[in-house]
Amino acid sequence: MSTDIPDVSGISIGILGGTGDQGRGLGRRFALAGHTVLIGSRSADRAREAAESVGGPVRGADNRTVAAEADVVIVATPWDGHRATLESLRDELAGKIVIDCVNPLGFDKQGAYALDVEEGSAAQQAAAILPDSRVVAAFHHVSAVLLLDPEVERIDLDVLVLGDDREATDTVQALASRIPGVRGVYGGRLRNARQVEGLTANLISINRRYKAHAGFRVTDV
Repeated sequence: MSTDIPDVSGISIGILGGTGDQGRGLGRRFALAGHTVLIGSRSADRAREAAESVGGPVRGADNRTVAAEADVVIVATPWDGHRATLESLRDELAGKIVIDCVNPLGFDKQGAYALDVEEGSAAQQAAAILPDSRVVAAFHHVSAVLLLDPEVERIDLDVLVLGDDREATDTVQALASRIPGVRGVYGGRLRNARQVEGLTANLISINRRYKAHAGFRVTDV
């Protein structure tokens, strides 16, 4: 695998819907890596509380402020608020790399399962809503428990990065690799995001059966 990755050390990272475990976990790890992190929420007060709980160079604000100010924006909203959130921030996100890590999942007595999405995937829905943004799919399979655990220094994981903009996917791969133990691996065009998002249901089943916080590694790359 090429070691020629871009320098992303000075990039500020905004997280929409960042008050949940996944958003706070990613925010914590990127702050530890030296990035300025902006935690976003519909409620600025909730965002500030979440930022204080994360600590480090992390600030909380409403989603609109975060979308406008951050260099790169991660979408970590619940699936049921995905479309409305992005539609309301189309102007603020124009021209930016937008990383979608949302997994459209349902749950019943048999466990987690992938939901059908009209556009094909959450990432493709984001691309349709945000035609002036550079949408990349990534960070679907990272355990929030591990991200938030102060005893875990390294996370043994590959992050699959999908998108149609090579420069954008290279940047996101480099950002993923800023988290110790994590490697960003190009996983194909955005049209292939559906199976990556859906694979999260399988991972949930693995983790429940084995009482683990498992991730994925790609071999021979």
